[in-house]
Amino acid sequence: MADDGSENKPGQIPTNLRLLVLLEEIARRGTAVKPAEMIEAMGLPKPTVHRLMQTAEGEGFLQRDLDGRAYGPGPRLRRMALDTMSSEHLRTARLSILKGVAEELGETCNLATPDREGMIYLDRVETKWPLRIQLPIGTQVPFHCTASGKMYLSSLKPSTLQAVLHARPLQAVTGQSCTDPDALSTELAAIRSRGYSTDAEEFISGMVAVAVPVRDTHSRLLATLSVHAPVQRRSLQDLTDFLPVLQRAAASLSDLA
Repeated sequence: MADDGSENKPGQIPTNLRLLVLLEEIARRGTAVKPAEMIEAMGLPKPTVHRLMQTAEGEGFLQRDLDGRAYGPGPRLRRMALDTMSSEHLRTARLSILKGVAEELGETCNLATPDREGMIYLDRVETKWPLRIQLPIGTQVPFHCTASGKMYLSSLKPSTLQAVLHARPLQAVTGQSCTDPDALSTELAAIRSRGYSTDAEEFISGMVAVAVPVRDTHSRLLATLSVHAPVQRRSLQDLTDFLPVLQRAAASLSDLA
């Protein structure tokens, strides 16, 4: 089939929409996708799909997965997703939910999304207490030693998780950070089972945190909702007592997705 922009046959994807449909399908699947899968899904010739994926990779909308054969969202596509999630009407509703949580709990709450190298704070509402930890919107924090990061890691399929944990040595950020991939894998299995994660001074000494997942319409982790506080004011047990409030808010945030 020619891919020269000529008139399309009924049922075929219009030429000027093919790249968008390909990116949409890869984003929808939520895992790295091989060209052969996209050939079957889109019903397009092999050379066309390979050309589309190579173009998208070259422009930063896709990037190769760890195996070098499959493709996942690249930096430009991830940034587009964040910009879309930050559109004014969505952000207004989201901030209303976050403010309600912060006021009820009396502590700072955060909404974070996964990026390639760590979790990015998408939104936050600060506590009114003068003693608080400053982590502005746009801050990137590690996966392995934060409540939000561990919540995300627990959602990965086993093969992907092991590749991430063993890609390079895990760095100790505080004396409480877990740097043993096997021990962290065990903790992540517990997180997956119970549905929430914690940070016991693993990222910042003197700070504790709890995170719960915000899921999309396919029940995949879209973001994390977390609350953190200095240990001078709250213990980790205090924060876990807030779980019902966080889980209700996370469900409301999921409804916005």
